[in-house]
Amino acid sequence: MNKNHEPSTGSPQDKGQDGSLNRRVLIAGGGIGGLTLALSLHQLGIPSTVFEAATEVGELGVGINILPHSARALMSLGLLGELDDIAIRTRELRYVNHLGQQIWASACGLWGGHDTAQLSIHRGRLHRVLWRAAQARLPADGLRKGHRLQDFTQGSYGVTARFTLADGTEVEERGDVLVGADGIHSALRALLHPADGGIRWQGSQLWRGAVDWPVFEGGDVMLIAADQMAKLTVYPIAEGRSAGTRLTNWVMNGKVATGELPPPRRENWSRPGKLEEVLPFAKRLQLPFLDVEALIRATPQFFEYPECDRDPLSWWSRGRVTLLGDAAHPMYPTGSNGSAQAILDARCLARLLSELAPEAALSAYEAERLPKTAEVVRNNRRGGPERVLDLVAERAPNGFNRLEDVITSAELADIVGGYARLTGLTNPR
Repeated sequence: MNKNHEPSTGSPQDKGQDGSLNRRVLIAGGGIGGLTLALSLHQLGIPSTVFEAATEVGELGVGINILPHSARALMSLGLLGELDDIAIRTRELRYVNHLGQQIWASACGLWGGHDTAQLSIHRGRLHRVLWRAAQARLPADGLRKGHRLQDFTQGSYGVTARFTLADGTEVEERGDVLVGADGIHSALRALLHPADGGIRWQGSQLWRGAVDWPVFEGGDVMLIAADQMAKLTVYPIAEGRSAGTRLTNWVMNGKVATGELPPPRRENWSRPGKLEEVLPFAKRLQLPFLDVEALIRATPQFFEYPECDRDPLSWWSRGRVTLLGDAAHPMYPTGSNGSAQAILDARCLARLLSELAPEAALSAYEAERLPKTAEVVRNNRRGGPERVLDLVAERAPNGFNRLEDVITSAELADIVGGYARLTGLTNPR
């Protein structure tokens, strides 16, 4: 590691007499994790500045789930009501095989006994709410677009981060702490771990889209259906434009390679999808209550990208610098936990920065969050709670007469319930 990236050798007066940080927290990345951190720090009286690489911030992405544990965190920031107005409260999660035969069903959110709802929402609309809240609460220069992190140095004085602006100009910013919340292609992760093994791809491609579609299964069910080659996740994320419809999010997962090849180049992520590539997978799923092929054909534009993650790191923090969210632990989007774990990271780090000196706070944050998220990454690679779909597809590729002849209730409870415990989603009551 470059000597300039080593931890500081001293920590003189890291905090003021009132316990507050002397300067501010520098946050590289204005996504869900970075904005949640900034808002959480503001709530605790700790100044921060968010540096977003993009020059324009729009409503990107498609559907996302705000699980009860992350919804609780957003509720504590006073945002849940606004999000609830533009989302769908998910009542039930169902796993079915390619013929629509039910394998598992569980009540979600308030219906499942949690003290907060589970919200299915457009990712861009969630981001918009967080961004606008940060605009309203942070100082006038608290959100800075067009700032791409290039490097940093640190010492007993704190951290100096160097950013490149859209016109090529370089600027330096000083703070007490630098947090990399800059996603799976994190610049800060690359600086901290130059020998990192890189992005991992096992050969699965994702196609994602959203379209107004007639209500099915009550209009508040999240459904995951699969056989041995294809998996569909589909759920409503907002009211539709006409009566009897919902803006319906769908994700098709299909195996297109063995995983021995490197992942597609970065510029091939989130590119427009092609019907001729996704429809062969859609046609494998014959659901009596949903015409999967028609749903995809009706979507004006959808996107494709590889299903990737990275190997868990042995450490996130050095001195006054750390990672958060996808920069720290990118994971397969199994179990709806990518954004949830970033939100939990942010709340944990903010709390510890309010209680401890910077280096101690980052060390405690890593000790609390790294082991948990590393296990989620590994579990998601094995299929997470959706592994029950893989087992049933393997054991009963043509469907079944009795589910208990294919998979036991104990197996189901162990896989699905174990994942809930692992991710912190167990019922708090």
